[in-house]
Formats: sequence, C-alpha cells, structure tokens
Amino acid sequence: MTQIIMLGKIKIFANEVAGEMKKVHWPTKEQLKESTKVVIATTLVISALVMVIDQIMTTAMGLLF
Repeated sequence: MTQIIMLGKIKIFANEVAGEMKKVHWPTKEQLKESTKVVIATTLVISALVMVIDQIMTTAMGLLF
C-alpha cells in the first residue's frame, strides 16, 4: 500500500516540476555569452586582488618575523 502512495507522490512531484520548468525564462545565446564574460572578468579581478593582498601580507609577516 505504501508503494502505491509513494508512486502517486512521485508522479505529482514530476508533474509539478514539469509545470515549473515551463515557467523558466531561458537566456538567449547572446545573454549567456555576455554573462559568461562578466563572470570570467569578475573572477580574474577578484583573483588578482586576492593575490596582491596575499603578497602584501606575506611581505609584512616576513618583516615582522
């Protein structure tokens, strides 16, 4: 009996997921390219900033100890 209830719940869940997926606004190819460029550029900038801070901290610790 519990297997039948579980199958019913799985079917309801799958139908709800399918309904929600129809509401999703998927980006165009151009929007995706632009977003990817922004993510890569932001990642590079933050990485460079972390590298500079790390170098400063390493130098400071070297001078202190």
